[in-house]
Amino acid sequence: MLIAWAVTSGGGGGGGRDDAKPGGSDPVESITPGPGSSGPAISQQPGGRDESDDEGGTGGSGGSGESSDGASDGSSTDGTSTGAGASPGAGAAGSGGGSAGQQVPAGSPLPECKPSAVQLTLRTKVSYGPDDKPKFELIAKNTSSSTCKADFGPKSAVLTVTEAGGEDDDPVWSSKDCPAAGGPLFLKVPAGATVIHTVDWNRTLSAPGCATPPSGKAGPGTYLLEAKAPGEPVQRASFVLAKD
Repeated sequence: MLIAWAVTSGGGGGGGRDDAKPGGSDPVESITPGPGSSGPAISQQPGGRDESDDEGGTGGSGGSGESSDGASDGSSTDGTSTGAGASPGAGAAGSGGGSAGQQVPAGSPLPECKPSAVQLTLRTKVSYGPDDKPKFELIAKNTSSSTCKADFGPKSAVLTVTEAGGEDDDPVWSSKDCPAAGGPLFLKVPAGATVIHTVDWNRTLSAPGCATPPSGKAGPGTYLLEAKAPGEPVQRASFVLAKD
């Protein structure tokens, strides 16, 4: 009888195991994950696409533009020297950029620009290396409401270069001394727009009337640049030709 009772009790243990546990204490049910609302907030790792896109948007701001050309002391943060002694507001003509002027025939029906309607600015770099070719920019801003044409020819808009502290005040180079094309050079200046005319100087010397100039080229030192145009204030700037 004792043996039969032991067998009967052992066989019934499998059916009574769940009944012996408190309700709701099943460990499987307690760790079953349910849906959470925080899933989307952590679905993207830090530094993902959105962050890189934001950084990429500011990466292009490190550039430095030429918007700071018109400094009142004749220099600017981008290495250019602007003309001094300009009429009020002339410095702003170079500060807003501009584009190369479109050449038009001398017989174009466009009226010639009146000095009162055009502000002229002179600009060049502060310093040029031994192998650099100096570039001089004449910048004209049309402040009127009518498109006109301006003469940038070498005999009308005259550029001269003089050595600073030299023995005399004679220019070492002038655009009117012996121009390759001495005729007028009319450029279209749209109403309210700014155009730029660039003149390259290869450092050679010149003499009035295409006379034989001194031999050699302009050496290292500081030079004064001047621009004269009919009816316009004289524009001046300075630059340095660096040593080898």
